[in-house]
Amino acid sequence: MLSEKDFLEKQIVICFTMKGHKISFKNDNIIIKDSEENTIMQASCHRIFAVWIIGPVTITSGIMERSRKFGFSICLMNYNHKLYGLLNSSTEGNFLLRRKQYSYNSLDIPKHLIRNKIFNQIELLSSMRQKTLFQKEVIKDLKSHIEQLENVEELTSLLGIEGSASRIFFSNWFADMPWKGRKPRAKVDIINTTLDIGYTYLFYLIESMLNLYGFDLYQGTLHKCFYQRKSLVCDLVEPFRCIVDKQVRKAYSLKQLKPSDFREYKGQYFLKTEKNKEYSFWIMEGILNYKSEMFRYVRDYYRAFIRGKSINQYPFFKINGE
Repeated sequence: MLSEKDFLEKQIVICFTMKGHKISFKNDNIIIKDSEENTIMQASCHRIFAVWIIGPVTITSGIMERSRKFGFSICLMNYNHKLYGLLNSSTEGNFLLRRKQYSYNSLDIPKHLIRNKIFNQIELLSSMRQKTLFQKEVIKDLKSHIEQLENVEELTSLLGIEGSASRIFFSNWFADMPWKGRKPRAKVDIINTTLDIGYTYLFYLIESMLNLYGFDLYQGTLHKCFYQRKSLVCDLVEPFRCIVDKQVRKAYSLKQLKPSDFREYKGQYFLKTEKNKEYSFWIMEGILNYKSEMFRYVRDYYRAFIRGKSINQYPFFKINGE
């Protein structure tokens, strides 16, 4: 298993390509060249945790072999950050873990995940300066949502509490920004579009971490099985969504997130291609500030699950609201 010390030495390579670019290897280095054979990126395979390529690219068989040998995944996305190809390097044969996944039938873990998510939403709202009386009441309301989790006996009721808490949180956290409420993947405004990008990066990072242990990514506890949905990844993303929420609000206040950086098409907002690198930098900067915490969370989740520990021994992520 990858240790935390080794993980911290690894890097996530994000590369933006154009038609005719090619990814290959040489002397255990990953190399990306443009159509004129000029090297635009080079990194040691020993230090790579994941490679995310945004844009068209040609991949040689050699780099596929190196991906498996050195244990890094390759995600291929278009300019709108939609996945069109994935080469995953994962631990195979952990049948004891998967047997436990398939036999799990409880609400303890789903409750824990939602409790963690709402806790961090409260932390973010509590960090706002000069809170109004209404905002203070909102924080109390979210705390009552956590209390309601204790008596939930159905997954649908649990999801109802989570949905209600998220609506309350979003309507206050982004209240002073030009947005129309959280609408996943609808791209109805620049805030929703940017959140989608951040959540996508977060998803692929959590997925790569889960692959270290041999989980069946399609077998979730909170998000039930659905065709081609990696429900377990969706589960463990929930406590960390607050990182993206925090970074998007910060970027808007610093004017890093601007309407002029987007193009509108049929009522949807898309980030301009030339702004991809800039936005990816500050989004990933916020996410990787919690790189260690995320690694320890997934590691400790695995240990607690495989050993059948009580729910109070599962990891709990706390965001820094400052």
